[in-house]
Amino acid sequence: MIKKLIVFAIFFLQLLQVSAQNLKKLTLIIAELPTNDLANLTVYLASDFNNWNPKNDVYQFKINQQSQLQLTLFLPVSTINFKLTKGSWESVECDRYGDGINNRSLQINSDTTIYLKVATFANQFKKVIKSTASNNVKTLDSAFYIPQLGVKRKIWVYLPSSYQKVKKKYPVLYMHDGQNLFDNATSGYGEWGVDEILDSISKSDDKESIVVGIDHGGGDRLLEYNPFDSRFGKGKGDAYVDFIVKTLKPLIDRNYRTLNTPKNTGVIGSSMGGLISLYAALKYPKTFGVAGIFSPAFRVAPLIYDFAEKNKLNKKTRIFFLAGESESKEMVPDMKKMYDLLIKKGYPATHLKFVTQPDGQHSEWFWHREFPKFYKWL
Repeated sequence: MIKKLIVFAIFFLQLLQVSAQNLKKLTLIIAELPTNDLANLTVYLASDFNNWNPKNDVYQFKINQQSQLQLTLFLPVSTINFKLTKGSWESVECDRYGDGINNRSLQINSDTTIYLKVATFANQFKKVIKSTASNNVKTLDSAFYIPQLGVKRKIWVYLPSSYQKVKKKYPVLYMHDGQNLFDNATSGYGEWGVDEILDSISKSDDKESIVVGIDHGGGDRLLEYNPFDSRFGKGKGDAYVDFIVKTLKPLIDRNYRTLNTPKNTGVIGSSMGGLISLYAALKYPKTFGVAGIFSPAFRVAPLIYDFAEKNKLNKKTRIFFLAGESESKEMVPDMKKMYDLLIKKGYPATHLKFVTQPDGQHSEWFWHREFPKFYKWL
């Protein structure tokens, strides 16, 4: 028995050694800050590998022996995208003028030490951020009750320019992360500019739509947009999708002039929003006939592949896949795996669109740029 335990212990240590050899040491040191009062400054790393959580104690910088803020991580060879925050997206780092900055990007190939400079944080900058939402954007309810989750969320509604002028009905797109869709004043890291895009399109043709934006739950986003249990906790995505279909959509259809058939009803989102959008289209094929899957976080919920494999598909549904090749190394392969799975199940290639861009990053500016291509493809 003792010999078996010794053999097992040696085997376990060997596994740990092999695992450690596959990881690279990344040391991040903040060399320049807008304040020297480190004792009262708490800084976190928000990244694509921790699902952009702005306040995770595991990724909190600590004061080192040189009185600098330092964070040491062990990560696989990969490309990471990240920003620094003081614990929320309202306090994300920005430039010295108070304007947002692009995600930091870093290729990890070996043990690396990186020195960072932070000009200031958004909540320290005395800058009045003006609303950029167009006149066609309205607030349905600033605290709409979601019975399936027992929480309240802001619901936005974009109405086409012609809505008050003509009495026709319109398709409806349901989009997640509502605070990032229309208004720079409510977005912590840039907006999609969906309203400006659709305002511009409506001037050139009559392909107009109503857009319903649903704010996310802050720290609960990783759970609200995940239908499966994960290392982050029990998934609430199933209840969230039920809310859209059983509570929100009926209300929208009653109060607005909508084309409520599946081919005129879409669900769109990015990252975790991309994950839950595909899930919604698979679970409710008689509700959603259009799905926009932008930079989907499939790696957070690998059970989505099993769900797609087992679920009966509505082969009339149109699905648009988009990812940037400059995102995480898993992003494009994970998305291609889902695309291939659907093709293998007999899904018509004419109803699928698979788009990758070499410069695409996990960021609102990328999704803003590519949104018109998705919309026109519809």
